[in-house]
Amino acid sequence: MKMKFAFFALLALAQPALAAPPLEIPPVVPARSAECLLEPHKVVSVGSPVDGVLQSVSVDRGDTVSVGQVLAQLQAGVEAASVSLSQARIDFGRRKMERNESLFQKQLISAQDKDEIETETRIREEELKRDQENLKQRTIVSPINGVVVERKLVAGDLIRSDKSVVFKLAQLDPLNVELVMPAEQYGSVRVGMAGKVSLSGHAAGTYNASVVVVDRLIDAASGTFGVRLQLANPGNRIPAGIRCSVRLVR
Repeated sequence: MKMKFAFFALLALAQPALAAPPLEIPPVVPARSAECLLEPHKVVSVGSPVDGVLQSVSVDRGDTVSVGQVLAQLQAGVEAASVSLSQARIDFGRRKMERNESLFQKQLISAQDKDEIETETRIREEELKRDQENLKQRTIVSPINGVVVERKLVAGDLIRSDKSVVFKLAQLDPLNVELVMPAEQYGSVRVGMAGKVSLSGHAAGTYNASVVVVDRLIDAASGTFGVRLQLANPGNRIPAGIRCSVRLVR
């Protein structure tokens, strides 16, 4: 009996040890919908880079605006006069250049005189560009496609370039879908993942979105991290500020 036990013991030692295969833990994707909030893609405060008095305001709260659209105009009489004066000086300089070209061909003026006239005209042209930029700054235009959330000043109000904000604008296409997830699911959510966003009310339905931001910082107090998806919103049909639910899919 002892010999039989020893035989099996030696046989067990002779067998090569089999390494246990590593465990593969599939990424955790929330099976249930998570609460989320729709926010504007971008919110900007629009003012003026120069001091002045508002001459006119073209839009009001709730209006839709596009990039480059004129929102308001400051009084610009002095700046407009400077542009006209610079343009008149350039026109005169160009006529002078044409006259002196023929005189130079006939050797009635020196090359130095001709160069001075041409240089003076080029300087006037640069001064015109400066005056045109000064005039351009008297017009407030929209930097985004969106809607007017708030209008703070009206025609006749004084604008301070370092303090005054005339409009607050919000870009609603696309919308940001913000949600908070538990730290245990960190690593399971990746940029580019698809999401199904469910809404109720007048915009009821399920909409496709995609993950664009996964926070790299976990909040120690709450044990959560933030995730942002983007939801296309053509025509600004869906308003921002409403609650929603989202389900992430592989």
